[in-house]
Amino acid sequence: MPTRQPIVCVLGHVDTGKTLLLDKIRKTSVQAREVGGITQHIGASFFPVDTLKQLVGPLLSMVKSEIEIPGLLVIDTPGHEAFTNLRKRGGSTADIAILVIDILRSFEAQTYECIEILKARKTPFLVAANKIDRVPGWKSLEDTPFLKAYQMQDPYVREDLDTKLYDIIGVFSRLGFKVDRFDHIKDFTKTVAIVPTSAKTGEGVTELIMVLVGLTQQHLKKRLQTTRGPAKGTVLEVKEEPGLGLTLNTIIYDGVLQKDDQIVVGGKEAPIVTRVRAILVPKPLDEIRDPRDKFSSVDSVSAAAGVKIAAPGLEGALAGAPLYAVAKDEESEKYVRLVSEEIQKIRIATDVEGIILKADTLGSLEAIAENLKNSGVPIRLADVGDVSKRDVTEAAVVKEHEPLYGAILAFSVKVLPDAEEEATVKSVQIFKEKIIYHLIDNYLSWLKSHREAKFEQQFGNLAKPAKIRILEGYVFRHAKPAIFGVEILAGKIKPKTFLIRAEDGEEVGEIQQIQEKGKALSEAQQGMQVAVSMDKPIVGRHVFEKDVLYVKVPEPDAKVFQADFMGRLTAEEQEALKEFVNVMRKKISFWGT
Repeated sequence: MPTRQPIVCVLGHVDTGKTLLLDKIRKTSVQAREVGGITQHIGASFFPVDTLKQLVGPLLSMVKSEIEIPGLLVIDTPGHEAFTNLRKRGGSTADIAILVIDILRSFEAQTYECIEILKARKTPFLVAANKIDRVPGWKSLEDTPFLKAYQMQDPYVREDLDTKLYDIIGVFSRLGFKVDRFDHIKDFTKTVAIVPTSAKTGEGVTELIMVLVGLTQQHLKKRLQTTRGPAKGTVLEVKEEPGLGLTLNTIIYDGVLQKDDQIVVGGKEAPIVTRVRAILVPKPLDEIRDPRDKFSSVDSVSAAAGVKIAAPGLEGALAGAPLYAVAKDEESEKYVRLVSEEIQKIRIATDVEGIILKADTLGSLEAIAENLKNSGVPIRLADVGDVSKRDVTEAAVVKEHEPLYGAILAFSVKVLPDAEEEATVKSVQIFKEKIIYHLIDNYLSWLKSHREAKFEQQFGNLAKPAKIRILEGYVFRHAKPAIFGVEILAGKIKPKTFLIRAEDGEEVGEIQQIQEKGKALSEAQQGMQVAVSMDKPIVGRHVFEKDVLYVKVPEPDAKVFQADFMGRLTAEEQEALKEFVNVMRKKISFWGT
């Protein structure tokens, strides 16, 4: 079976140098022309085998190896949103990923998220520890292999770089990964390789490609075998092109796509069945998103390839959706069913009390939904498209029963004007973000702070357990009101608190006033000795010196304490509550259960 080129994805936190790194290999300057230096579009570049030989040929002779793959197909992604769209049933369309980490800043928020997504999609990866030229004292040597440049540095600079690498390796270790510098690894199947690089000067880039080529050849051989059958692909982006209308930027990962092929692709309402009018490919070493000269049109293309498909009736096509070509002797129904099933798995529509999630593509929808599930957040509705009035109505229904889940998370989509209005009227919170981890983070922080406030309020409304003892020799008045000295053994007492006897659980009345040295107090806490006045009991008949009394905790409060708030009570209060519950159970067998 023929071997195709591996599909490589570049991931990393914002501003770690992902595009610049690809640029260094591509020797074009897409980066310089991009908005704000951060990748805004999705693209793919094909690096033919000759280019790879030119780049890593001299190094391969050291490891006595030949380049067997026909090249590399590299996806250039803004952060990892594109990687989420490189989805297919049971994993990822990407065969391997390069995770770019800024060596000076080590792990950042999106680094963790990239690793989560890589783990969820079971995608092998290697690490580029980028920006070594910024290590204090580093003397840059343009386009030199890392090991050679490393040897030329002062000892203190080498030591500093090693420390920074160990920091990164340490974080990986805590996350359960075995990681080491590429030249220290004997078995690449068990250890993730880390290659120090500088996208700016080109140092370490040749070794990065060498490790990438070596890894894919050794460990992904079986995965890279392709069939000669009809094409299978994943839609990266749905894009309007002048003169062509809507087009699909697609990664073909298996089979052959031909002009005039019938294709089935995931759509918003239902799978779209259409015919390929034109297959447009970028020239090697140029980009789908920024070609120097226009695309060339081809009659057929084999996996793996990044192509632009022009076809009629693509309205509603979804990025992240599967694309299948239908064989000449087959019916399209089979593929329509396949595509429907796959998309229904990602879209969520239930009756659970959960949040509403809207995203721009199937890939981001799937990634955010996975992330929310891992954080224990239930989802009522997850779909692709702008936030509509209906979404707000759904959220408002949830809000009535579960205020903290009556919210909408909107990723890279618009909120329609009538939805905005409805959200204001119904006080439905809408979280809008263009970066996945910001969206999830903002919602989880909001959830946490509101949950804590709700908890505080609930805790504040409960009758807290307390235990007191009547002091011997401190009865100042026997009745109407009885005034006597007490010591607080656990918790706090306040006026208007009812007390019960430890002996039999009988209620003895309500505290009217608390005084210390003739001064009225609003509360008295553990360790204090104070005088209390009570209207109902008569000392010597209902209560006696040395009697132990408990604050009367209503049964619903006792249940809530035992279920949710034991950790908020002091050890003495916990003990007092347990004793109080036992006293009550002598009267009523299952009290407080």
